[in-house]
Amino acid sequence: MSSPNFRFTHYDLREQRAGTIVDVTLNAVNNVRLMTATNFQRFKEKLDYKYVGGVAKKSPVRIVIPEGGHWHVIVDEEGHGGLAGSSVKVIAAPGRPAPKAL
Repeated sequence: MSSPNFRFTHYDLREQRAGTIVDVTLNAVNNVRLMTATNFQRFKEKLDYKYVGGVAKKSPVRIVIPEGGHWHVIVDEEGHGGLAGSSVKVIAAPGRPAPKAL
């Protein structure tokens, strides 16, 4: 299996409910991509894939998980000067119990 031609940091969020907020902190401009497990596999294989997110010019970035399932966050340097330092925090959807820590 091949992988993309740029450096990236991968966060496996595991199973999450719709409405859960993902808070991504960066120390530089990078891409932040939230994707399903299927799309993450396609990303690793350099195939077309779908994601929520894009270029993060300020930090933190908050993305809402659109539907329940197994989710991944990718922070990558594609089109930028280097890989940013990053961290991810999962925040419970309003009215729901807090998810397990990563």
